[in-house]
Parts: sequence; C-alpha cells; structure tokens
Amino acid sequence: MARSSDATDSELPSARYDDLEGKVVLLTGIGQTGDQDMWGNGAATARILARNGAKIYGCDLHFAAAEHTANRLRAEGADVTVSSADVTSSESVKALVDACLKKYGRIDVLVNNVGRSEPGGPAEMTERIWDAQTDVNLKSVYLCCHEVLPVMEQQGSGVVVNIASIAGLRYIGKPQVAYSATKSAVIQFTRATAVIYAARGIRMNVVVPGLMNTPLVSVLAEKYANGDLDGFRTKRNKAVPMGRMGDSFDVAFAVAFLSSQQSRYITGQKIVVDGGITSSTG
Repeated sequence: MARSSDATDSELPSARYDDLEGKVVLLTGIGQTGDQDMWGNGAATARILARNGAKIYGCDLHFAAAEHTANRLRAEGADVTVSSADVTSSESVKALVDACLKKYGRIDVLVNNVGRSEPGGPAEMTERIWDAQTDVNLKSVYLCCHEVLPVMEQQGSGVVVNIASIAGLRYIGKPQVAYSATKSAVIQFTRATAVIYAARGIRMNVVVPGLMNTPLVSVLAEKYANGDLDGFRTKRNKAVPMGRMGDSFDVAFAVAFLSSQQSRYITGQKIVVDGGITSSTG
C-alpha cells in the first residue's frame, strides 16, 4: 500500500540509527507551503531525525511555518527549536548559526533543504527571477556551508546533506531552467566540497528527490497546470515507473541514513529517490 504524505506512526518504518541520539541538526526550510496537514521535506526530515533522538534547530523564512512544524514535533516529544531566517542573506545565516551554537553548543549535521521552482526558459525568464532562483537554490547552500563547515572542522567531525532534484539530472517535462541549473550545481557543489573536506572528518552528500507528493504540489499545480491539482497529480503519478509519486518521508529516510554512521564511508555521493524516473527512457 502506498504511504500517504501525512504518515501515521504505523506507516513509518522503525529503522533506528542509535548514533544520532543527542546529535544537533541544523535544518533549513523546516516549514512548508501548501497543505499544513501534510509533511514537507524539511518537516518530515526533522521528524525522522528527532525520532532517532537528534536535537533539531530548524529555520524557515516564515516563523509561523517553522513554529507549526515545531509544535507537531514537540507533541511527539522532540527537542526542537525554530527561528526565522533568510538563508539567501549572509547576515541572517550567520545569526542563525550563532543562535544554534548558543542553544546547543555544536552542529553535528547540516541539512540544506531550501528550494523553489519558477517556470520559464532563458528567453522568457526575467533576470530578477533568475537571480532569485540562484539565491534560493544555490547561494543558500554556499552560505550555510560557509558558516557551518568551520564549526564542524573545529569539532573534528560533521555531516552535511544537501537536497537537490532530479530536475538537475534531466528534463522532467516542464520549463524551469533556473531551477534545473541550480539544482545541478548543488550536486556538483556537493561533490567538490566533499573531496576538499574528506580528510577533515566531514562528510557531504546529496539527496536527489524525484516527483514527490508533498504540500508543495498544490503550489506547483497553480504554476504549471492552471490549478488542476488532481490532473497534475495524475500526470506526475503516471510519469513514475513505480506508478506513484513518493512522499517527503522517502526523502527523510535517505537524509537520516546519510546523517548516520551507517553511511560513514560515503561522501561526495548522491542518492536518487525517484521511483525509477531517471533510469527510464519514458
């Protein structure tokens, strides 16, 4: 049976990463846009990591969205703190990292989860939208790593997990050239930086989601399908060799694995979570 995006306790696998107990996770994009009863990628990732005993410091551009997730997690007994942050701003990111260190004293895992897709090819897209896409999808990863990697290096250990998209690997049926270009760049940023820091006790990998049934789908339907949410979901399901979209917990499980010591010899790699799309000629 396909798991829904508002997964219940009985639907969530019980895999346990004991070494995540007590680890401090700094996670960007912990809030979500769209259906607030579902779980976005950031919220689901925070939930799975918290269930493994990690302490979560999450941020979102909108504090109300971050606090919504925090309240859901606190109801499950999670140790979670949230704040508002603009991860395209160097000053805001520095303040975010400083606040996390003041609260918890260290950062063991950084999850760069922020992203946004805007429609358009290079001829139609304005320079303003191109620049904004670059800032949100790529500059945010650089800024967070710029502040956190020195902290991890001083600690002598750390893990970074970036979130990209299969749009950075292939064309997926809709014009979103800036999103595709920046998500591809995130993958290469991860590879190159992982090599630089491999001998310093820091691992860096990237999760590459495919078509996921998240709260954001309703927003994407407005942008790319004239608001036809049911038709948009049907089209996306049919595009997946497994016959259905994944959900945010599929992303979260990959992040948890890469954050744990069970992936201790993995760095500079990507885990594609897409139900087979990028292996298909369809």
